[in-house]
Order: sequence, then C-alpha cells, then structure tokens
Amino acid sequence: MARMEMNRSGDMEVFVRVVELRSFSGAARAFRMTPSAVSKLVGRLEARLGVRLVNRSTRKVQLTPEGALFFERSVRILEEMDAAEREVAPGVAPRGRLRVNVNVPFGLHCMLPLVPRFLERYPHITIDVALTDAVVDLFDARADIAIRTGPLRESRLVARKLGESRMVVVASKAYLKRHGKPRGPADLATHNCLGFCFTRQTKGWPFLDASNGKVTITPAGNTLVSDGEAMRHLALAGHGVARLAEFHVGPDLKAGRLVPLLESFNPGDTEAVHAVFVGQAGKMAARVRAFLDYLSENIRFAST
Repeated sequence: MARMEMNRSGDMEVFVRVVELRSFSGAARAFRMTPSAVSKLVGRLEARLGVRLVNRSTRKVQLTPEGALFFERSVRILEEMDAAEREVAPGVAPRGRLRVNVNVPFGLHCMLPLVPRFLERYPHITIDVALTDAVVDLFDARADIAIRTGPLRESRLVARKLGESRMVVVASKAYLKRHGKPRGPADLATHNCLGFCFTRQTKGWPFLDASNGKVTITPAGNTLVSDGEAMRHLALAGHGVARLAEFHVGPDLKAGRLVPLLESFNPGDTEAVHAVFVGQAGKMAARVRAFLDYLSENIRFAST
C-alpha cells in the first residue's frame, strides 16, 4: 500500500525524458539526479508494471514494444496535466465549459441577450445554460453558477449581487376592460390573481394602506404556473393580474401591452438578483470570474 503514495506523474516525466534524450545520464542532468537514481526509478516503474520498458546498453536506450506504448500514453497524459494546470491558473485566458443555472425571466430577458458578446470576447469558453425557476442544488446540477432572484436562503454558497428591480402589479388592457380596474388592494379579491405552483419565501402581495402602513394581500385565482415567464404570457393574454419584477415586464409597460396597477399603494419593495457559486470569492475558476464580471458590467434592468 505504501507504493500508492509514489509520484506517478513524476515517474512518467523521468521516463519520458530518458526516452526523448535516449540517455539515462542526460535525463539525470535535466532533473538534477544521479544516473543511478534515474536507472533505479525506471527499474521500479518496470517492476510495478510487470514489463520491461527499455533495453539498456552502454551507448543507447532502446524501447521495447510495451515501452513504446507506455511512452506514447505518458506523453499524452503529461500534456493533459499541463493543459489542466494552465486552464485553472490565474492570468490565463478563460476556457472550458461553463454551466449556468438561471431562472426563466432573468435568463430570457437579461442574461441570454448578453451571451453572444460574452462568447465573442471569450472564444475558448463553452456555455451550458439551464433555465428553470426551481431552486436547484449546484452540486447535483453540476452547475458553476446559479442566478437567483428574491431573498437568498442561508447556505454555504458564495453570493454576488447583480442588482435589484422594483416589483409591480400588472394586467392587460383587455383584462381590465372586461373586469374593471382595481382601485385599492382589497379590490383584488374580485380579480383573477395569477400565482406560482411552488413555495415562495415571500408570501402574499405587499401594499401600503391609507395610512401608509403595510398590508399583505393573499392573491387568489384559477391558475398557478411554474415560472414568471409563463405568468407574464398569461397576463399579456388577458387572463389575469400578475405581480412581477419590473425588469421582466418593463418593455411591456412601455409598449402599453401591460398596465401598472395600484401604483399609489406600491410599497416600493424590490427583488434582488444574485449569482451564487461554490467555493471562495478569491479562488474561483477563470471562466466563472469572467462571466460574473461580464454580467456585473453589462446587466441593465429595464424600468418604466
């Protein structure tokens, strides 16, 4: 079992250098070892593998067929190890696969439009994006980064705030024409308020009352959805009243496709957007740092 502690990559490096220089003494000089130490190292390598790798003579080193195969594989493995170290070392160009898990609204309206320019800047990165409003485990999903909106649950993940957006209650003109416009929060009891089919940390819709105190209305309706984008489309279709982040529906409000409701009762609460990742802020992979920096520099939340 003690032999399991040996430096196998180091043994490969010495063997490869012996073959490349065709000399035990040449490899010894390269690694500042004695020729006998190099010879013993190769001998131990042969003993572990159970085959002869080289035929020794006073003038040259000749590979056996098994030695030639082991040499080719060793060169390939050492090159892969060098490449792996270069990819993660600070100061090198970011590269590799970047797995991002992002909620549907933020992904569609804020992040995905930025991806083409990001990949133009970092052509050695391949991005793998999964859109879902479910809160996933980064380890189970094998994700490098998750984008989450709203209050963060306590965890050992590192969080980086990307911004925040005001919440707004909206409906389409067609819906309001059929059902009327609510004049106060209590009027929502007679409206079809759209909800989510998963548990949210913030329950109910907060409003200001007549004395500027806060009240919470529990929305009720006939439709629950799995993500904010589905809710937005139902609101656009005139199906009901929705409460969404302004970054999500800002363009719809500007274009008149949706109408803001109960603005005088809006408490001005915001929904924060964070990027979370595993590890330490000062020791993240170059590809992760590049993407987080790019989002921070380029994210612009739509507002009315």
